[in-house]
Amino acid sequence: MNKQLPAEFRAEIGERFASDFLTKEASDLETYGRDWTRIYDAAPSAVVFPRTTEQVSAFLKLCSLHKIAIVPSGGRTGLSGGAVAANGEVVLSLSRMNKIHPVDLLSSTVRVQAGAITQAVHEHCEPLGLTWPIDFSAKGSSHIGGNISTNAGGQRVIRYGLTRHWVNGLQVVTMNGDILELNGTLQKNNTGLDLCQLFIGTEGTLGIITEATLKLTPLPVHTELFFFATNNLSSSLELLRHTKLHGPFTILTFEYLTDDCLNSVLKMGKHKSPFETASDSYVLLEVECVNTEAQKEKLDDWMRTALENDLIVDGVLAQSHEERNDLWALREVVSESLSAQGLVHKNDIALPIAKLDEFVKAMQSLFAKNYSNLKLFLFGHLGDGNFHVNFMKPEDMEKSKFLEICSAADLEMFATVKKFGGSVSAEHGIGLLKKKALQYSRTPAELAIFKQIKQSLDPLNLLNPGKIFD
Repeated sequence: MNKQLPAEFRAEIGERFASDFLTKEASDLETYGRDWTRIYDAAPSAVVFPRTTEQVSAFLKLCSLHKIAIVPSGGRTGLSGGAVAANGEVVLSLSRMNKIHPVDLLSSTVRVQAGAITQAVHEHCEPLGLTWPIDFSAKGSSHIGGNISTNAGGQRVIRYGLTRHWVNGLQVVTMNGDILELNGTLQKNNTGLDLCQLFIGTEGTLGIITEATLKLTPLPVHTELFFFATNNLSSSLELLRHTKLHGPFTILTFEYLTDDCLNSVLKMGKHKSPFETASDSYVLLEVECVNTEAQKEKLDDWMRTALENDLIVDGVLAQSHEERNDLWALREVVSESLSAQGLVHKNDIALPIAKLDEFVKAMQSLFAKNYSNLKLFLFGHLGDGNFHVNFMKPEDMEKSKFLEICSAADLEMFATVKKFGGSVSAEHGIGLLKKKALQYSRTPAELAIFKQIKQSLDPLNLLNPGKIFD
């Protein structure tokens, strides 16, 4: 049962804000009280929809006065429980704060509200030949504020880096209602601690991001998309090495999936493999290059060398926009296809690229020995060392037993991640899901600093409480 808000608090909400500011409708509580994790029950006491930063400030001041806990909410596309309200918190949705200002061509920036949809920002900048280069499958529903709060990655990290590299300035509201304007459009600001960067990637635990000034870059003029079959992960990594050293282009994307993942997509009946013969592994490579006959000859020479060195077994080059979409779907639909087959336990980890092959072999050996009844599905952003490791529940296994086994398997896998110098969360943050795992990627000294910063900015622990650490 949802907690009841204090009568005095509800009365002040009614006096200060419009009638549509707060809802307690059951469908709204269910929708806005959870993210894509889907393993936590949504139990918020209410949902509020501010339209301005000033409304966010006024509301947080009121919550501080009455000691009301808040869960900030964006597009809710996260997979770590970071936007889940499970204990009667009030969800603060930024969905109505979606304004996108005109592009500043001189500084190549654009200021947007936190509720702006990622894809809408892309479409806003595209006619001017510019883009905000953070790109991923959920761009059609994710919010800019959520991207920044989780320091989102995606498919083009190998080319452009993480979200934090493309944020120029922030407007943030702290739990006591202070409005901070951090950096704006300044290109240089060497005046001590960079508070703008402090709020990026902290999952809404230190403040509410309400607006952001985003850095833009020119759109790629011409791109090509390849889909390669490879013998295994080792050859895929050798292909990456060969591509970085000898490719006559700039790499935009280097994605990886196993044959099991591809078969999962094909089972949906909507997509076809570009190859007649199956391989162990596949790579999706998108590159930026010039569109000339001389360039095409260089591409042909590069592919021929890769074939001669057994780095690829087969390959196709998209010849149309339709073919590009079809090839991209073979990678982007993997997660959806697995979820359609049954209960899947997902993990999002990162390793030093040079150690990926050794890590995967160690992990496969671990699972063959201790968890042979769990089927592994590996895919992800090979170019930046980010793997998505999914466990599928066997049909004859009870859900509770499956989750129990996954919990044990996670801890052993995280210990292996730590051994190879990796991270237990590459791009979905910690949230509720990975709090116990944080110790495998952060030292006690680092965690102590985290908690000191949290205590300084949110001493009553009202802002997204229970996320990242207790």
